[in-house]
Amino acid sequence: MTTTVEFQDTRESLSATLQGVAEALPEGTVSVRYLLSTVGEHSMLLLCIILTIPFLTPIPLPGVSTIFGAIVMLIAVGIILNRLPWLPRQVLDRPISSEQMGKVMQRGSQLSARIERFVKPRLMVLSATTTVNRINGLLLLLGGTMLILPLPFIPLSNMIPGYGILFLAIGMLQRDGLMILFGYLLNIATLLYFAAIAIGVILAGQSLSVLFTEPAPGIILNLLR
Repeated sequence: MTTTVEFQDTRESLSATLQGVAEALPEGTVSVRYLLSTVGEHSMLLLCIILTIPFLTPIPLPGVSTIFGAIVMLIAVGIILNRLPWLPRQVLDRPISSEQMGKVMQRGSQLSARIERFVKPRLMVLSATTTVNRINGLLLLLGGTMLILPLPFIPLSNMIPGYGILFLAIGMLQRDGLMILFGYLLNIATLLYFAAIAIGVILAGQSLSVLFTEPAPGIILNLLR
C-alpha cells in the first residue's frame, strides 16, 4: 500500500538531527529499516543525505555505492510519483556496523554544521511546486544511477554524484533553491566527467587495436610521425 509523501519542514537543524541519530545508535549493527524509522519527519530526503555521506571523499567505495545508489534511486522514484517508495527486504534489513555508521553520522553532522550557515529558503521557484519537485526527483534518480556505475578504480566517480545528491536533497529539504541549483550543476559535471572517461577508453581501445592489427613497418612509421 502506498501513501502520499508529505515532506514536512524540519524543526531541528540537519546537524543536530544527525548528531542525535549518531548518539542513539544501538550497539552491534543497525539496518536501513532502523534508520528509516529513526529519521522521523525529515523522511526520505534525510535518508538520501545520510546515504551520500560515505561518498564525500575522492576514494571510490565499490559495493557500498551500488547498494546506497539503488536506495537513492528508489527514493527518487517515490518523490517523482509522490508516493512512499518500496524498498526490498534485503535492502531494509541489511546489517550495517553501528560503529562505522556512528562515525559517518558524526562526520556528516560536522559537515552539515558548516553548510547550514549558507542554507535558507530562497529561489523558491526551484522547490515550490509538485512539478518542480518531480523534476528534482528525476535529477536525484540520475545521481543515484551514476553512483552505482561500476567504476571502482576511477577517482571522484563516487564523490561528484554524491555531492550532487547531497545538495539536491538538502535544497529540497530546506527549500533552498541555490543548493538545488548546485545539485543540477554537479549532475551535469558528473555526466561530462563520465563522458570524458568513456571517450578516453574508446580512444585507448582504438589505439590498441591499431597496435595489434597494423603491420610492424606501419607502426614504426606512425611512431616516427
